[in-house]
Amino acid sequence: MMSEATNLLSHNWGFAFFLLGVFGLIGFMLGVSSLLGSKAFGRSKNEPFESGMLPTGGARLRLSAKFYLVAMLFVIFDVEALFLFAWSVSVRESGWAGFIEATLFIAILLAGLVYLWRIGALDWAPESRRKRQAKLKQ
Repeated sequence: MMSEATNLLSHNWGFAFFLLGVFGLIGFMLGVSSLLGSKAFGRSKNEPFESGMLPTGGARLRLSAKFYLVAMLFVIFDVEALFLFAWSVSVRESGWAGFIEATLFIAILLAGLVYLWRIGALDWAPESRRKRQAKLKQ
């Protein structure tokens, strides 16, 4: 039988070999790309090029906070959908207790969504346009 020290030593040698392989692969990829990569320089090489159009304006655009709010809400509700997916995988094992908990979870999510809708967090139109549309409906 192998002793505990021999077992630990063989495990550490395997990990060291793995790390050596990882760093060797990284060095190989960086070295080959620097040797085979393009070395041409020029004025047009240093300009950003995206979607076949030359850039106009600066990269420091000021965006409305609504964009960030909707992005955060998307992430929050997307993570909750992930939790529900994990629950759906184990729905038979969790039984009625799991079903009731998932229903309560969905109810809390819907309450949060209704709250966001009621305070206007999901409205994209500016206040002046909403007032104008309200006058037209009357």
